Amino acid sequence: MPEENRETSPTSSEPFVVMAKPVGPACNLECSYCYYLDAATLFPSRERFRMSDEILENYIRQYMTTSPGPEVLFVWHGGEPTLAGLDFYRRVLELQQKYLPDGKSFRNNLQTNGILLNEEWCSFLADNHFDVGLSIDGTQWVHDTCRKDRLGYGTWELTAESIRRLKSHGIQPDLLCTVTSVSAREPLSVYRALRDFDTGWIQFIPIVQRTPDGEMTPESVSGEAYGRFMSNIFNEWIHHDLNRLNVQLFAEMSLVWMGGSPSVCWMSPTCGRVLIIEHDGGIYSCDHFVNKEHYVGNLITSPLNELVDSDVQYQFGENKQKLLPQQCRSCSWLEVCNGGCPKDRFAISEYGETGLNYLCDGLRRFYSYAEKPLKYVIRQRKAGKRPEVIMAELRDESREKWKGIGRNDPCPCGSGLKAKNCCWDLRP
Repeated sequence: MPEENRETSPTSSEPFVVMAKPVGPACNLECSYCYYLDAATLFPSRERFRMSDEILENYIRQYMTTSPGPEVLFVWHGGEPTLAGLDFYRRVLELQQKYLPDGKSFRNNLQTNGILLNEEWCSFLADNHFDVGLSIDGTQWVHDTCRKDRLGYGTWELTAESIRRLKSHGIQPDLLCTVTSVSAREPLSVYRALRDFDTGWIQFIPIVQRTPDGEMTPESVSGEAYGRFMSNIFNEWIHHDLNRLNVQLFAEMSLVWMGGSPSVCWMSPTCGRVLIIEHDGGIYSCDHFVNKEHYVGNLITSPLNELVDSDVQYQFGENKQKLLPQQCRSCSWLEVCNGGCPKDRFAISEYGETGLNYLCDGLRRFYSYAEKPLKYVIRQRKAGKRPEVIMAELRDESREKWKGIGRNDPCPCGSGLKAKNCCWDLRP
């Protein structure tokens, strides 16, 4: 809406989430690709990162009254939020019950590396109906390459045991898997390792990071590699796992192609409705923009509704669409991409504009590969066809399409490239 017509009110007019960092950037791991450890430089005088009871109570009270929906979502993030301890989350539940408005409910989501999730933790999370997102990078070798503890040891075994322990308590954690320059070389082994945990939901997160001098970090995945990675996983999923699990990107694409709107900020036309509260009460525009330039204010000195609906936050969200390059605006895949996350938009477009997504080439390759079969699945599911039947039809079609195709023949996808340079690795 026009800036001059916007007014703040005690309850925000649009849905939003304020993710909480109860221990700031503090963590018990030293993952080589972690983007959040640098946030510690914002608090040079802090010896201990810990959200005080005063800030916690202010946050919960204001968030409950400001959130416009019938359900208030609390996301506990990090750093590693379990470092706050169980008593912290017992206090969270007390305050949530204390300030819960009539007619509303609340839900808690814990994003964790799983290292501290012993029996007591898992019982608590299950008894209090916490959703859990857990970070694991697929196979042990891939995971342990980047996700190490402070002594330099890999953490896959501890993480895998935490997944099994959560499941034994009735919790099916969402699995969060980064895509790095290492894991991108092994898409199927990574995917199958995650699938074998049988939790029902996987989210792949591409690592795109730059050094202070503008070079890509060694862990960063290239656009081409990311496109190949997701295409390989899509190929496996759509032929074998439609009825077994969901992959976030595929689910979001399906949502859009069924006529809905994406539920994730990076795929939406605008963003700015998922903010961060740090342990000291500071509010920032986004988890990927916790820096001085994107500091919105502090919960102790300014009402939450004014910060969430402030002009600076509104412009942050609108810039996602406003600064979209012409190459994106005319792209066939705009509705399922919308330029992606602003943190990744630093490449130069074919028209010489800044703000193109670094992963653009790979994303376009993936969307092109996935569109036809995914839309077929949507149509067939709408018609009532069972997933097992759809998968069998797609496997038969794929075998027929590749019959007699050699490495140097034109790729059957219609790209005009030789098969060896296009979809050769995706053949049945």
